[in-house]
Parts: sequence; structure tokens; C-alpha cells
Amino acid sequence: MTQLWDFSGGIHPPEHKDISTARPIRDAGMSAQLVLPLQQHIGGPAEAIVEVGERVLKGQKIADVKTGMGVPVHAPTSGVIESIADFPVPHPSGMADRCITLKPDGEDQWCQRSPVADYRSLERDEVLQIIRDAGISGMGGAGFPTNIKLRPPRDRKVSTLILNGAECEPYITADDMTMREKADEVVAGLKIMAWILRPERCVIGIEDNKPEAIAALRKATEGTQTEIAVVPTKYPSGGEKQLIQILTGMEVPSGGIPADIGVMCQNIGTAVAVANAVLEGTPLISRIVTITGEAVREPGNFETLIGTPIEHLLGQAGVNQDAVSRLVLGGPMMGYTLTTEAVPVIKTTNCVIAATAAELPAPPPEQPCIRCGQCAEACPMELLPQQLFWHAKATEFEKAEHLNLFDCIECGACSYVCPSSIPLVQYYRFAKGEIRAQQAEQLKADRARERFEARQERLEREQQEKELRRKERAQAAAEAAAKKQAEAEKAAAEGQAVDERAAKSALVEQALARKKAKAQASQSPAPSAPPTEEKPDIEALEKQLEQARSKLETMQGMLDDAKAQQADNVEKLERAVAKNHDRVQRAEEALSEAREKLAAGPTESQTTH
Repeated sequence: MTQLWDFSGGIHPPEHKDISTARPIRDAGMSAQLVLPLQQHIGGPAEAIVEVGERVLKGQKIADVKTGMGVPVHAPTSGVIESIADFPVPHPSGMADRCITLKPDGEDQWCQRSPVADYRSLERDEVLQIIRDAGISGMGGAGFPTNIKLRPPRDRKVSTLILNGAECEPYITADDMTMREKADEVVAGLKIMAWILRPERCVIGIEDNKPEAIAALRKATEGTQTEIAVVPTKYPSGGEKQLIQILTGMEVPSGGIPADIGVMCQNIGTAVAVANAVLEGTPLISRIVTITGEAVREPGNFETLIGTPIEHLLGQAGVNQDAVSRLVLGGPMMGYTLTTEAVPVIKTTNCVIAATAAELPAPPPEQPCIRCGQCAEACPMELLPQQLFWHAKATEFEKAEHLNLFDCIECGACSYVCPSSIPLVQYYRFAKGEIRAQQAEQLKADRARERFEARQERLEREQQEKELRRKERAQAAAEAAAKKQAEAEKAAAEGQAVDERAAKSALVEQALARKKAKAQASQSPAPSAPPTEEKPDIEALEKQLEQARSKLETMQGMLDDAKAQQADNVEKLERAVAKNHDRVQRAEEALSEAREKLAAGPTESQTTH
């Protein structure tokens, strides 16, 4: 016999389970319209991969998660996509979200399926991909993608695999009826998950108020090493952490996950979905839903297509609309009131309670806390509900978080026993939501700061690189100028430079000499012999011209460098270049005139003789 332990706290509310277990599971039939939300699990919403007006087949993928954590959505039957728009979805706020609306064509035509006869011949990653492509997420809680859960970190070996059949919350019997009528599929799914994880121990935990389910599973597990552990009925023994403590005696650490202690917990409905996906190639397009409450004439469990409106299910169960006081999605402890019957069944929907006013009366007004301590005694997580309530009400979220607010599983045991009718769980949900919102804002602020700092670093780096390039250009220009200056000084030292004033003076003296000679020639009427004229020094004039041009070239280079560096002496150098242009021009004129005169000299002499 399996050894069992107990957990702290817990309560024993009226079960009301016999209301919906008198009949076998029934087919809910086909509604006129199926509404398929794109967000049906923890993680990112799926994106539609079909268009309005497109005909789809049963089991065809119509939405998928391209990046991040998530699983696809499939068409529950064949039909035409009517719209992709916002519709009311199952949520405590009554919010609307993006949904694909499918109008069935009545043919129920399947797409091509690929069942696997021997999954053991495949790689484990291939089987996990089949589970992911089938759109399977946890069907007993928040809807965590099953393929991710079945892939724990490498350093956390799963030694115990638990199948959770406790179903402790009042009214809900979906798992109970599944275990009774589909025990072989439950065990087949468990075997597949055990083959993936290779645990040392497999155990199915069931509360002792389900004798038919216990008998069916014992028969289905004959000849296997799977244990059937019958646990005492106490709410919330079906909570993941509580069932793990009952079956193993170990506690999941605060803020941790079961894999931290080598344990994994899966739901009964999830096991059936895994078996159907691998062995039959059938994606998750339907689930068992309990329709119960005193306001329905034929309560029971229904095999329901995902996307079926709650209104259709209530009609199948014979709802008396005049008697309905409240519609509760889920159980009376952890569920929430629906604002409309138009919301659809999703992958995590397990129960709808159509309650009369006498069955689930409106809660009395909240009274001041009398500090009785009953909430602390009932808390299965051994928290301090009273202090958490005060901090949440005072918006002292840091203090609430310090008291392990996020360890609260929101089972509602504290609210159930509170004599002051304080909706404690609602305060905890509010505080959690505010903390998550603050963390999200802080994360956005941190990312914005990181982007700003990265931009500033990039701009500073670019500025430094720009300054470095400017300095390199300036250094290169300075080296070029120094080289030219050195060349000029070397030329002057070797006597190649000429004193500009001396050259100018020589030119002036030559000009005066020519003028004087012309004046004397005009005053002498008939000279007996031609006057002797000084022969121009062509070689000296050519040298002066070459030196003037060299000087101009040097000055022009200095001007270009100064302009490139935007130096302060640009204007001064421009004047110097202009002066050198004039000098070159004068030297060219002088040389040209001397050459003309030299060429004309012999002719004049011959004419005189």
C-alpha cells in the first residue's frame, strides 16, 4: 500500500458531485457556430493562419504561435471561417478577445491524420513535437503547454510522475467520469508521458469519494507498475502542491516548481489528449465538460467541441432560465461568475454551474475582520491570510509579496471559513495583478534605460572615432606642411632660392637702362656707329621665373592644407598666393621681352650696316 502524508489546513465543503454522475458522458452535439479564442493557455496568443471565407477541415490547424511559448488551435469540425474578430471569452472580467468564428458545414470532414503505431520507435523530441502540434495544454489548471512541461531542465531528473485524479472541488466530475469511461486511454497517455520522462515511479492519485473510477483504473493498470493511490477526501487535495505532499511527503519550495524536487504532475484529461494525439493523430479539439446545478433538468458530463458556446451546452442539459441565479465557470471555490452565456468552451473549461438563488446565494456584506485566525488554520499553504489581506487592502504590495503572496494557490479555503464574509481571495488576486503590472512597467523602464544607455554609448563611440579621424587628418596635414617647409629650407640652403627684392631691383635697373638707351638714340640724329646695348641675361631671368613658380607652388600647397584644416591663416595665405601669381607673371613678361629683344638684335645691326 502506498504511504500517504497529510498537508496543513484544508476544509470539507459539501461535494454536490452526485448531481452530474448519474448519467454517462453524452455528446454535446454541434452548435450553429464555434468561437475559438486565440488565447487558451499560458503564454503568447496564437496568430490566425486562415482567412475569412476559407473552408477548413476537422483537425486542421487554424492558428499557431510563431514565437515564444504556446500551442496551436485546430478546427473542431469542417466548415467556413466566418470572422476573425473580438468576442467575449472566459475571463473573470468578462473581457472580449480575438477569436476565430467557424460555421460548421455539417459534413464533419477530417483532414489527413498521422497516427503513430509504435511511438517508442521515434525520438523523444519527435513525440514532444507531436504533442505540441496537437495543441495540448494542461486541462486541469491554467493551461501550461504540455510539451514544455514534459521537457524539464536537464539538471532536474523527474523521479515521480503523478497523474492527478483527485478532482477535489465540489460539483466538478469531468475527471471522475473520464476515469470511469476512458480508463484505458488515461493509462495509455500516462505510459507515453512515462516513456518520455523515464521516472522511477508512476502513481495516479484519486480521492476516496470516487470508487467507480478507482475500480476502472485498477483494472486498466493490471500488470503494470503504476500505483493507484487513494487519498482522503479533503479540499484542496487536488492542488498540485498538496497532492505531491500527500503522495511523496515532499514540499515544493516557495517560488519553485515540482521539478525542483524531482516530481511532475499531469491532469487526467491531459493524459487522454496525449494518447489521442500520438496513437490516433487527433489534435485537442474536444474535452469533457460538467454541466450541473439545480437550474438544469438533466445535469451531466458532455463530450464538447472546443469553441461551443456555453448557451448550447446549457440547452443540452435542459436549463431552466427562470431558475438560474448565477452561472459559475469552474467550481464554486475557484471559479468565477459568467456575465454572458455566449462565452465558448476552451481547453481549460471543466465545469459550468447553473445555480439557483438558494443553491449559491449572494455573499453577505463584508464585515470588519475579527482576527479569529480561522483563515490561517484553513490555509493549505501555511500562509498568513490576515496579514496578506491587510497589506493588499492598504496597497502595501511589497509587504504582501514579502509574506509569500505568490505562494497562494487561490483555493478559496480562507474565504470559505471567514465569519466576516471577507472575499480574501479577491484581495489577493488584486494584489497579484498590481504587482505583475508594476513588474511589467519596471521591466519596460529597465529596457528603455538599457536602450538609452546603449544609444549614448554608441554616440560617444562615434564621436570618439570622428575626433580620432580628425586628429589623424590634422597630423597628416601638419606632416605634409613640415615636409614642404623642410624642402623649401633645403632649397634655400643650396642657393636655389633667390632674393625676391634683388630680382625685382635687377628688373627695374634693366628697364631703366633700356629707357635711357632709347632716349639717347632719339636725341642723336645720325650716329656714326650704333650704340652698344647691354645684352639681356636670359639665363638669370629663366632662373628667376623657375624660382617664382616654385615659390607659388609651395604657397598654394600651404593654402590648400590650411583650407582643409580650416586654419586661421587662410586669408593671409590667399594674399601671399596672389602676390606670387603677380611675381610669376612679371617674371614671365620680363623673360619674354628679353627673348624678343635678343632675337631682334642682329637684324637691326645688319640693317644699320
